[in-house]
Amino acid sequence: MRGLVILLFLLQLLLFFVLPSRVEAIEPAAMDVADNVIYTRPLPAGILIDSIAVHKATHEMLVFNNHRLLKKYKVQLGLCPVGNKQCNGDYKTPEGLYTINIKNLNSQFHKSLGISYPNAADLERARKTGKLPGGDIMIHGLPNGEENAGPDRYQNDWTWGCISVRNSEIDELFTHINVDTPILITP
Repeated sequence: MRGLVILLFLLQLLLFFVLPSRVEAIEPAAMDVADNVIYTRPLPAGILIDSIAVHKATHEMLVFNNHRLLKKYKVQLGLCPVGNKQCNGDYKTPEGLYTINIKNLNSQFHKSLGISYPNAADLERARKTGKLPGGDIMIHGLPNGEENAGPDRYQNDWTWGCISVRNSEIDELFTHINVDTPILITP
C-alpha cells in the first residue's frame, strides 16, 4: 500500500512539474487564480495534507490532498541551497523522497516537522565519502525569540539545511499534516 501511495505521489509531481497543461485538469480552481491567492488563502478546516513537494529552484513548497494542489508556500532553504546535501555542516537542503517523521511543539524554532533525512541513499553516499550525513532536517518557523525578525528571514536562505516558513504557516501546516506524510524535495 505504501508503495502505491509513493507511486501516486511521484505521478502527481510529474504531472505538476512536467506537464502543466495536464495539471489544469486536476485542479482548475488552483490554476485559474493568481499565485498570491494560492500563497495566502488559508487551508480549509479539517483537510489533511497527504503529500508535500518542495522545489528548491523556485523556493516553493506545494501541499496536496488526494492529488489536488491545496496551497503553495514560499520557503527559505539552507545557506548553500544549490545541490544535494552531501554531509554534515554543508548548509545544503537534501533532495529526495522522505517522510514527515515527527511533529515537535517544543522545538528551538516556532514548531517543527521533522523530515526523515538521511534515507538509505544518503547514508550510502556519506559512507562512500567517509563523512557523516548530518541530520535534524525539518520544516520549521523562525527561531524562538525572533518572532519579529525583519524581511531578511523571509527573503534570504538562512537555515543550516532545513526548510523555513513563516510562523503562521508552520502553525497551519502543523494542523493539517500527520506523521508519515511523504515529502519530495527536488532541485
